Amino acid sequence: MDMRRILIFFCVVCVTFGQSGNRRGVTAEDYFAFESAGDPQISPDGKWVAYTVTSVDQKANRRVSRIWLTAIDGSHPPVPFTSESASSMSPRWSPDGRFVAFLSGRDGGRNQIWLLSRNGGEARRISNFENGASSIEWSPDSTRIACLTRTGPPPSKSSDVRHYTHANYKFNDTGYFDERRSHVAIVDVKSGAPKQITDGDDWNDTEPHWSPDSARVAFVSNRTSKEFDFDHNTDIWVVPAAGGALTKISDHEGPDRSPRWSPDGRRIAFLGAVDEEDQPKIYVAPSEGGKPSTVVNKDFDQTVSEMVWAEQGKAIYFGSGVKGETHVYRLDVATGQIRPLTSGPRGVHGFAAHDASGKLVYIANDFEHLDDLYARDDAGGPERQLTHLNAELWSKLSLAKVERVPYTAEDGLPIDGFLVKPVGWEPGKKYPMVLSIHGGPAGMYGVDWFHEFQVYAGRGWAVFFCNPRGSTGYGRKFQRAVALEWGGKAYTDIMTGVEQVLKRNPWIDRDRLGVTGGSYGGFMTNWIITHTNIFKAAVTLRSISNFISDDGTRDGAYGHERDFGGDIFHNFDLYWKYSPLKYVANVKTPTLVLHSDNDYRVPIEQGEQWFRALQHYRVTSEFVMFPRENHNLTRNGEPKHLVESLNWQCYWFDRFLNGNEGAKRPTELAAASTAP
Repeated sequence: MDMRRILIFFCVVCVTFGQSGNRRGVTAEDYFAFESAGDPQISPDGKWVAYTVTSVDQKANRRVSRIWLTAIDGSHPPVPFTSESASSMSPRWSPDGRFVAFLSGRDGGRNQIWLLSRNGGEARRISNFENGASSIEWSPDSTRIACLTRTGPPPSKSSDVRHYTHANYKFNDTGYFDERRSHVAIVDVKSGAPKQITDGDDWNDTEPHWSPDSARVAFVSNRTSKEFDFDHNTDIWVVPAAGGALTKISDHEGPDRSPRWSPDGRRIAFLGAVDEEDQPKIYVAPSEGGKPSTVVNKDFDQTVSEMVWAEQGKAIYFGSGVKGETHVYRLDVATGQIRPLTSGPRGVHGFAAHDASGKLVYIANDFEHLDDLYARDDAGGPERQLTHLNAELWSKLSLAKVERVPYTAEDGLPIDGFLVKPVGWEPGKKYPMVLSIHGGPAGMYGVDWFHEFQVYAGRGWAVFFCNPRGSTGYGRKFQRAVALEWGGKAYTDIMTGVEQVLKRNPWIDRDRLGVTGGSYGGFMTNWIITHTNIFKAAVTLRSISNFISDDGTRDGAYGHERDFGGDIFHNFDLYWKYSPLKYVANVKTPTLVLHSDNDYRVPIEQGEQWFRALQHYRVTSEFVMFPRENHNLTRNGEPKHLVESLNWQCYWFDRFLNGNEGAKRPTELAAASTAP
C-alpha cells in the first residue's frame, strides 16, 4: 500500500471514530425509541421478578407492553415471558408459584384474563367478560382470581342520544358515562366460570383485594347513591367471596381507598381522609367492621401513594414524594415511626416486597434515565440494578443534568427550584431560558425524568422549574396555601425564583425568556403573561383562562369550591378575579395555545376563549387542537400527537427565543416529508 492510500485510510478511520464518539441532544422523536419498566411482581419463592416493559409501535401509533422475567439476585438476565405480537400487562403470580396471570386483548377484543405457566408455553384465556376485565388479583389459595368488569345495559343501538339525570356525567379518562357500572367478579381458574359478587346502578366498585383466608374480598365504593352528584365519599367494604351481605370498614366523610389486609386477616389498612380537604393518611381498622379506624402515620405530613403490609404485619411500606424526590418508606405499625427504605436524587415508585426473603423491588428513574428495575434487601444492603433499558440510546445522547437551586420567597418561605443547563454549555456565552410550571397545583417537580426538559436543553435552552406554594411534598399547610388566591403568592414564588436564577447565573439571557406549563401550569402561564411582559414567548397547554365557564363545563363541575371558598354562584367575583381572561388586555407576549378536543378536565373552550381574546387584542398567537386526545396528551396521548406537541413547543421557542423567523411549523415539516 503506497503512502497516499495509507493517509486516506487513516483519515477515514479517524473520521469514523470521531463520529461514533459524538453524542447529540435528545429530540422529541426519541420518544419513539424509549422503553420503560413497570409493575414489578415478586414470585412466591422470592427468586424472580415479573415486570412489564412498555415501548412504542411507531407504525401502529400505539404503546405496547410485554411481560419479562429476571432473577431478583441478578444471577440470570432478563428474558421475555410473553410474545411481542400482542400487548400484555398486569402480571400476577399465583400464590403457589405455578402460573402468572395477566391482562391482554391479544385475540383482538377487550382485555381478558390469561394464564401462562411459569415454565412458559402457550397462554390460556380464562375469562370472557363482554366489557373486559381489569384490576386482577389471585386468591391466596390459587383457585380464583378477583377482577373488575363493567356490567349493565350497553348503549342503545336505536339512538345515539345521551340522557342524564345527575350533574356528574363525564370523566376525562373515560369520556361520557353510559349505564354500565364497574363491579367485582370472581373467576374460577380451573373452569373459567365467573361470578359477580357486587352490583348496583348508582355506584362503581373498585380495587378488589382478597383476605388471607380466601374467604372475603375488600373493595372501594361510594354507596351513598350520590357518586354522580359529585360526592367523593368512597368507603372500604368487605363482601364474602361467594357474594352476600356487605360490611362497611371505614368511617370517614372523605374519600377512603386502597384497602390492604394484614397478613393475619384481622385488620385492613387503607388510605383515608376525614373530609375532602384532608390529606390522606394511613388508617387501620378491624376487618370485621363495627369499630373506628385508627390513624397510624399521624405525624407524617406528606401525601401517601401505594402501600403494602410487610414484615409479617409489623410494618407498612408506602410511597411518597418529598421535596422533589419520591421514595419508599417503612412505617412501624406499633410505634408510628417512619424511615426511608430508598434514597437519592430520583423518583422511586411501583414497588413490591417479599416477606420471607426480605427483598424489595422497585422502579426508579432520575433526570438522566427512564424507568428501570432495582432490587435490595428491605433491611438495607447494596442496591442491584436489574434492567438497563435504553442503555444503547443513552450512549448516543448528551443528557443534561439538573441542579437544585433553593431560594426564599418574598415572605421568607423556603422554595425549591431546579435549574438545567443547556447541553454543550460554555462559560462566557449567553443562553435563553424556559420557565416550566407544573400542574395541580397539587403536583411536584423534582429530579425525575422529563423528556421535554431534555429536549429543551438539547436545543440550547436552559430550563428553570420550581415547587411554589400549592405543591405537594412540603406538607399540608404549604399545599393548601393557594386557597382563595390561585394567582397570588404562588405567582410571586415563581417570579422570585426566576429573578434569583437570573441573578445567580448571568449567562442566562434576560431578554430571551420563555414560559410554559400545562393544566394548572397552563393557567399560571396565562396568569404570568397578563402580569408581566418579561417573557418573549409563551406556550400554554390544556390551560384554564376563565374559571366561570370552566367550572360549569369540566368533568368535576364546581370542582373549585375548595380553592375559592364556595361555588361560582356565591363567589362569582373571586372566580373572575383569578381568571386570566379578565386581564388579557395586558398581554404582549407571543403565545402558542395547545389544547385537546376531548379534554373534559379543562374543556377546549378554555383554550378557544384564550386564543380568541389574544387575537382580539392583536397578540401574536396561534392555536393548535389535537383530535381524539384528552387532558393527558403529554403523558399518554397517541405517540405521534405527543411528539408533535413537543415539536410545536420547540417551534415557538425557536422562533421567539432564538429569533428564528424561518422556523418551520410541525405541520409544514410533515407536509414536506410526505411530498413526492
